[in-house]
Amino acid sequence: MAAPPARADADPSPTSPPTARDPPGRQAEKSETACEERNAESLDRLLPPVGTGHSPRKRTTSQCKSEPPLLRTSKRTIYTAGRPPWYNEHGTQSKEAFAIGLGGGSASGKTTVARMIIEALDVPWVVLLSMDSFYKVLTEQQQEQAAHNNFNFDHPDAFDFDLIISTLKKLKQGKSVKVPIYDFTTHSRKKDWKTLYGANVIIFEGIMAFADKTLLEAVYSWVHLLALQGRAGAVVPSPPAEASAHTWRVLGVLVPCCGADGQLLDMKIFVDTDSDIRLVRRLRRDISERGRDIEGVIKQYNKFVKPSFDQYIQPTMRLADIVVPRGSGNTVAIDLIVQHVHSQLEERKLRWDMAALASAHQCHPLPRTLSVLKSTPQVRGMHTIIRDKETSRDEFIFYSKRLMRLLIEHALSFLPFQDCVVRTPQGQDYAGKCYAGKQITGVSILRAGETMEPALRAVCKDVRIGTILIQTNQLTGEPELHYLRLPKDISDDHVILMDCTVSTGAAAMMAVRVLLDHDVPEDKIFLLSLLMAEMGVHSVAYAFPRVRIITTAVDKRVNDLFRIIPGIGNFGDRYFGTDAVPDGSDEEEVAYTG
Repeated sequence: MAAPPARADADPSPTSPPTARDPPGRQAEKSETACEERNAESLDRLLPPVGTGHSPRKRTTSQCKSEPPLLRTSKRTIYTAGRPPWYNEHGTQSKEAFAIGLGGGSASGKTTVARMIIEALDVPWVVLLSMDSFYKVLTEQQQEQAAHNNFNFDHPDAFDFDLIISTLKKLKQGKSVKVPIYDFTTHSRKKDWKTLYGANVIIFEGIMAFADKTLLEAVYSWVHLLALQGRAGAVVPSPPAEASAHTWRVLGVLVPCCGADGQLLDMKIFVDTDSDIRLVRRLRRDISERGRDIEGVIKQYNKFVKPSFDQYIQPTMRLADIVVPRGSGNTVAIDLIVQHVHSQLEERKLRWDMAALASAHQCHPLPRTLSVLKSTPQVRGMHTIIRDKETSRDEFIFYSKRLMRLLIEHALSFLPFQDCVVRTPQGQDYAGKCYAGKQITGVSILRAGETMEPALRAVCKDVRIGTILIQTNQLTGEPELHYLRLPKDISDDHVILMDCTVSTGAAAMMAVRVLLDHDVPEDKIFLLSLLMAEMGVHSVAYAFPRVRIITTAVDKRVNDLFRIIPGIGNFGDRYFGTDAVPDGSDEEEVAYTG
């Protein structure tokens, strides 16, 4: 076994020789004291300072609720790149996310390896899901045991696998999930849970990542790679009996030929790190980040951590597709992992075909889910004013606001109402109607959609508001989700989705898909727009036939640049007084055609 790291960090200078003035007993005492001081200094180098100034504790929970749900790296903030469509023209998910399981002993470097993989992948929308968040809620007796380091947190029964599996399944389907936040100092879950959203790549890391059979239910498909002769530190476990017999030579890793159909984890990685290194890392982490003392950490390690590793964790190495010796130091293995993930993502990539979307519903009658505000002389007069390119900005804003108010009042008539009876001041009963839902939430598609918020607030008391930002990728022509802020527990609400113009329907489709992924029922979504093109109406109605579409007018044509004809111009620029785009395009058709 390799020498303990403490010795490697010890002071290399020899002990000072005893002087002639010291008697033999005093010399032995000084020699022993010097040895103890050197050992203490060695340990101090490995462990963080304690007891001075502010607490050195850095992270006492499984995740920080204030941080964004997606990861920042030294190269980019992952979520800012924008999420491309994860659904097809039918509105259903086209491809599931690629899920990577990352297992290994406690403090083996799993999180570090995960972050290195994410940074090397350099793809948008990656979720890092830690198993530390899924410890079970402890009973009072278990809490007492945990306080005295007598509870085994390294046993499979300590984790809520039912919640883990349901969370992974929803993330793979592109849906939002709520993840518990575990407090390691109190050994309990925080009251508030953190929301994560589906992604292109999901990395699930934890000591028991391969301990539950549901996570591993699949037919193995392997390429067994052998280590080069004489490669130091190479670990090449034998594949399961079900594995294929293909053999390549490489630097001490196993790489899957392809993921098995229907499996929850598309790739399984085991990080193999020397036990002495893992112990030192655990001492550092638990003392500085989790408020433990040295004696308690060592006691827990000897009583629970090491035996559990030998019994439950190390045997799962044979289930891994890839074994990474030396953890983050094995850049060759990480490069191979990244290459494989890139190839899988390329196979799953959705090709957004705007032309196909435009021609899919030509000559079809308008759907029955569409409701157009009655074209009275008043409504037609307001449209005349806001469509006129000579209209001043003040008049454009004034008459747009009037139309928005009429549109929202019209939309509210489609909400569910139930019979109710009230008592009038004259002491008589009045048989009326009252709203039969739980709550109304407005969601605006930035930026023009937010101009409709004041009208909604004016007629709906205490309405909650969310926002979605969708923009076009100028290279691919795809809509991309850049920003999302939705109220909590939106799934029970009736949601009014607001966008001032809808041409192709691409942005509206993505916004509806986001709401569905947050468990909002399709028949509780109302899409409101001042002006829509027939193409956008058909696209949304075809993908989501139960979404109610409500507008003040529908124009028949969209030109080759997907601009509404005759249209209203760039609504956002005319409303906010910003510089117009050179071609005079509509606002939503730039910050996405939809």
